Amino acid sequence: MDGTTEVLKDVMGRRTEVSEHKPGDFFGELAILMATAAPASVRAKTACHLARLDPQHLQELIRRSPECSAVILQTLNERVQVVQKYMLSLPSSRVQMVGSKFDDDCREIRAFLSLNRIPYEWADRDHSAHPAPTDQACEVAGLSVVVDGSFCVSHPPTVRKVAEALGFQTAPHRQGYDVVIIGGGPAGLAAAVYGASEGLSVLLVERKAPGGQAGTSSRIENYLGFPNGISGDDLSQRAFRQAVKFGAEVVLTREVQEIIPHPDGAYTIGLDGSDSVGTKTVILATGVAWRRLEADGVDRFIGRGVLYGAARTEAPTVAGKRVFIIGGGNSAGQAALFFADYASSVTMLVRSEDLKRSMSQYLSDQIALVPGIRVETKTQVVSADGTDCLKAIETRKTGESVIRRAADALFVMIGADAVTHWLPPQLQRENGYVRTGREVSDQPGWAADRAPFLLETNLPGFFCVGDIRYNSIKRVSSSVGEGSMAVAFVHQYLSLLLKPFPE
Repeated sequence: MDGTTEVLKDVMGRRTEVSEHKPGDFFGELAILMATAAPASVRAKTACHLARLDPQHLQELIRRSPECSAVILQTLNERVQVVQKYMLSLPSSRVQMVGSKFDDDCREIRAFLSLNRIPYEWADRDHSAHPAPTDQACEVAGLSVVVDGSFCVSHPPTVRKVAEALGFQTAPHRQGYDVVIIGGGPAGLAAAVYGASEGLSVLLVERKAPGGQAGTSSRIENYLGFPNGISGDDLSQRAFRQAVKFGAEVVLTREVQEIIPHPDGAYTIGLDGSDSVGTKTVILATGVAWRRLEADGVDRFIGRGVLYGAARTEAPTVAGKRVFIIGGGNSAGQAALFFADYASSVTMLVRSEDLKRSMSQYLSDQIALVPGIRVETKTQVVSADGTDCLKAIETRKTGESVIRRAADALFVMIGADAVTHWLPPQLQRENGYVRTGREVSDQPGWAADRAPFLLETNLPGFFCVGDIRYNSIKRVSSSVGEGSMAVAFVHQYLSLLLKPFPE
């Protein structure tokens, strides 16, 4: 009725203005009448006065007024045609790559693009007869990357260079924050969302892409509110957009190398590249790292057929291949179901007697129904063999002799360990995992004249959430809960501080 609104849509990772609405225009009927999600967002550019119709009112208006019905349905038809033309005009990708599937940088860049929902074209330099088109300046012997059809990433391309070319934030904008969150998995993203939405200045540092190990899950079916399941990268991207919307700074492709506590209670966070920031509080949410497989020859083929974890980006590399997955947990089960749609065969090698001890019932039931998945229990990998890449593995079933079998890909998912050697030496740990709450108060080393908060370490104002926390529940939902709880404790801790931290 008055003012101007703009129609916005995320197109390949970039927010793009599609059109404007002025007085006399209407919008929102497409999603209501077709019972679908809204194809775009609408934001006020100026002060606006609008009349709102809920679905029932709109349907009554169409039913009772032939004139309004004609206008609305005609506009709906025109917009559907516009959407069709708009989709046809979109480029199919933002990034074009030429590189070997055995190149570590190539694999890391593809994983980063996939987890951040950036469409890309990749041609395997070793096997493709028709490489993806690139700028001539990028025609080098190794990996070449072109962004948006014109910007050639300087050689050698890295994940950080590609992230900067795509417009992602890779460096902090301030010197000091209320809270610095280390790790962008479910726990860290939840803390960023709740912290920023409640007015805290928040910096989240993630060395790869939002989502952590959960972001590589092809399908999470036991997360509250998603009865049909949700992929890990979809859940992570929604949380990432929420955090940024509320004002959190999310710095990608950077790694925290040291945390220095100060006598006044503040902390200095040292990043790779010699950058550092100050903070009043810290939330550690780095998760855990995949446990290494102790078998002859495996280390020689890491990145060349042997991989830890199972990212969705590996689907094209295993098409029509023989895939083996070591592990019997939920992550291994989700990977088996996902790769079964691509590989010629998927074999799960499980050390225990059956899957019920380590896998959710719904997953084991689904696996039993897929003919392309074979589960071998009481079986371990003895060695891996090949020339320039993995060609075969040797396995042994309990009480039987060693068997050699052809293999194109081996995904190792045998549990995880906490990597905490880089943390302050005075931080209390148990088998590498960080103690919090009661585990801290029952041990010497807590100096404050109060009891530690539930998720607080023995360093006041230093909180720990998610899988890296000692005695935590290794589930996405619990990690999200701990991340949001930590923000409540951060508020309580900040209320105890009398001296403000300088900007």
